[in-house]
Amino acid sequence: MSASDDLKQRNAAATVVVTEGADVQRPEKQELAPLEGIVQGMAKTKKATGKGAKGGNKPIGLKTLAAYLGLNPTTVSVVLNDVPGRSIPQATRDRIKAAAKKFNYQPSLLARSLRSRRTYTIGILVPELGDGYHTQVMSGIGDHLMEAGYFYFTAHHRHRQDLIEEYAQMLLGRGAEALIAIDTTLEHEFSVPVAVVAGHRQINGVTNVTLDHRFAAQLILTHLHSLGHRNIAFIRGQPFSSDSKLVVELDKDISSPELGYPVVQKLLSHGSRFTALVAFNDMSAIGAIRALQDLGLTVPDDVSVIGFDDIKLAAFNTPRLTTIRQPLSNMGRIAAQCVLGQLNGSELFRKVIMVEPELAIRESTRPLDQTRAESRKKNGSGEK
Repeated sequence: MSASDDLKQRNAAATVVVTEGADVQRPEKQELAPLEGIVQGMAKTKKATGKGAKGGNKPIGLKTLAAYLGLNPTTVSVVLNDVPGRSIPQATRDRIKAAAKKFNYQPSLLARSLRSRRTYTIGILVPELGDGYHTQVMSGIGDHLMEAGYFYFTAHHRHRQDLIEEYAQMLLGRGAEALIAIDTTLEHEFSVPVAVVAGHRQINGVTNVTLDHRFAAQLILTHLHSLGHRNIAFIRGQPFSSDSKLVVELDKDISSPELGYPVVQKLLSHGSRFTALVAFNDMSAIGAIRALQDLGLTVPDDVSVIGFDDIKLAAFNTPRLTTIRQPLSNMGRIAAQCVLGQLNGSELFRKVIMVEPELAIRESTRPLDQTRAESRKKNGSGEK
């Protein structure tokens, strides 16, 4: 018997097709007639997609992949889009995913969005992309969104209020279902869920994920007081920074150790007397340490220095920096959980989510050496 005769007999005998992974059988009267054509088409598909895997041809479509597998397109779509609540054997799921990888099949996110009227996209507003603080917060946001199957756009605005407003509207216009802002001053409420890390401004519909700054100040002052320090200088952040609470104010829009260097020069040139210095972030603290060293002072023997944030660089500075530890990555994750919970209806709106800080004690603080302090005073290096 020829292969053609055998195929015709199988066509005549076939009455039902069982879709693997489904619970029911259904008649396929109209679909069975061109079975030979489907088999030939599948052979062509294998050949074409084999070339695609090596030569970069256009990926196959859902129906072609389903035909190759002998499955219903809906079953394939359910598996590849991770639709919950469907009883499909794991072996079938593995076979579908292996075939999709083999033939470079990618589900259409546009088609998915049109069907569900969802984009699964979040917009993120951040002052800049290279700073340690913002990067660590964004890592927590990105990790959680990725785990939840969401994509995100990021826009950095350099603290320019016009760009904050413009970029927020652009992100929403491109389908963002919610906004997350980092160290960004928002001016009004939005029509979508919004969470801000270190925003410090009460706006209707906006959740603030913020550190307990009062407790952070208590940790700093208790530590320095216990070491015998009474003359303490403070470096305060730029006026536009929403996280500036700590008394020399910075006037430059930079995010490198250069932040703290001129401040120390200014303090010492004015004859200010201090044995400890508290900086509003780690970058300014590292710059301050370098300035003190260049001026012939030793940290922590002459001046103890405390930073704020505990970015990764803090533990590798010389000396290793004592600092207030903000759980930056976790704060980003909390913000992402907050907006997704509101989108999915699993979480009610919360105005403020307060996060508790810790004090990481390292090498840049030590008990006050009264002898050295008196020596500096007599030599006039600290007299006003």
